Amino acid sequence: MNILLIYPEFPDTFWSFKHALEFIGKRSSLPPLGLLTVAAMLPPEWPVRLVDTNVRSLTDKDLAWAECALISAMVIQRESSQQIVARCKAAGLRVVAGGPLFNTEHELFADVDHFILNEAELTLPQFLDDLAQGRAKRSYASDQFADLRQTPVPRWDLLNLKRYASMGIQFSRGCPFNCDFCNITALLGHRVRMKTSAQIIAELDRLYALGWRSEVFFVDDNFIGNKMFLKTDLLPALIAWRKDKPGNVFFCTEASINLADDEPLMSLMVASGFTKVFIGIETPDENCLAECSKVQNGNRDLVEDVKRIQRAGLQVQGGFIVGFDRDQPSIFQRQIDFIQKSGIVTAMVGLLQAPAGTRLYARMEKEGRLCSESSGNNVDGTTNIIPAMSMDLLREGYKRILDYIYSPAPYYQRIRTFLREYKPPRMRRNIRFAHIRALILSFYRLGIVGKERIHYWKLLLWTQLRYPRRLPDAITLAIYGYHFRKICEQQVREEGFRP
Repeated sequence: MNILLIYPEFPDTFWSFKHALEFIGKRSSLPPLGLLTVAAMLPPEWPVRLVDTNVRSLTDKDLAWAECALISAMVIQRESSQQIVARCKAAGLRVVAGGPLFNTEHELFADVDHFILNEAELTLPQFLDDLAQGRAKRSYASDQFADLRQTPVPRWDLLNLKRYASMGIQFSRGCPFNCDFCNITALLGHRVRMKTSAQIIAELDRLYALGWRSEVFFVDDNFIGNKMFLKTDLLPALIAWRKDKPGNVFFCTEASINLADDEPLMSLMVASGFTKVFIGIETPDENCLAECSKVQNGNRDLVEDVKRIQRAGLQVQGGFIVGFDRDQPSIFQRQIDFIQKSGIVTAMVGLLQAPAGTRLYARMEKEGRLCSESSGNNVDGTTNIIPAMSMDLLREGYKRILDYIYSPAPYYQRIRTFLREYKPPRMRRNIRFAHIRALILSFYRLGIVGKERIHYWKLLLWTQLRYPRRLPDAITLAIYGYHFRKICEQQVREEGFRP
């Protein structure tokens, strides 16, 4: 069969980095890792074509070539997924769907012929066997968890690598914690399941052989879920792998705040090429942390934890939430103060949402406080629950946070706060055309026509005089700020808040 793998389009959001990607001439931050992994599990004799609609259009020629369409999506891609399913059915294709969106909302997609739910390593082979025998069922699910040691190397050869800013690989699934607003444990469990170091090196070798020389994002739910294995196995293997790899191959990931407690682990991560880590801070309020079972964040000096990670050589990107039942009106200013003091430049602040499958969703449903399905967009100003706080007060406070932290003066001050703490390792970075293009465009868009132009030039002069090795980081973060302000203007100021 001719197989068409289709990845629906993301709307313009905080994490799309759409406006920042324009500076380096890229179309998307990350490729569809799930579909690339599924592609490697299909019969090798089947012709396969990938269409990531974030980097190119789905054409009638694509649909005419295909016999079967495989679609994977997250909740935020719901609208694009509906349109793509309709086009595929109109073209007479068999439609197979999987991924987080279809795991929780498959009943909304009546035109999908087959659902491959949960982890494809378990359910896709069952579907392929039944399909070969002409008895394929509509839905395939499993209550087991996959052995990642059996997961194949993704088919990155299906991509046009030049259109992406970074690549994604996965070392582990699952998280040992149980935050009640997060659906990771519901989908993937508490036990941290890992690939072997040999698998990870094989994946990196494949990417390197294809010419990839830039950022690689470990998309794990919590990269440090098994610290001992990282210290004794994976990180030493990454250090050895990078020794003979000149160029800009470096890593970023997601982790919990207890990373700050482990100086040797942070040192190993930096030595192996990690430069950034996303951490769910959520809130500086201890009562709200207890409310959402974010036990790993409680009873800490969170600002000092962040700074400790920054001083170790890792940029901290942070997630924040307002709208907890125990939030007081003072929380909005407290969030602003924390973000500014910590120097978390990339600060994603959202209203509390209850994704399907979470403990929060179950509690809100029991209390009659669900008002819609989650949008899947953390920063679009919506919530699918009825908050304890007045909705008007919550919306205005949320808008005040975003208006402040992404206004030029506070944003550029936050970059300086970060750069004072940041102690990056010495890394040889090859200068490419994309870097020169970004620099020139930033001079024009931020330094000449942008309303932040005074702050931009002051930052560059200040950084050059005090921390000249960190100038590329300062420029990159300034470009990020351009994107974040665009998102705030579009989704918060222009469109307003939707109920």
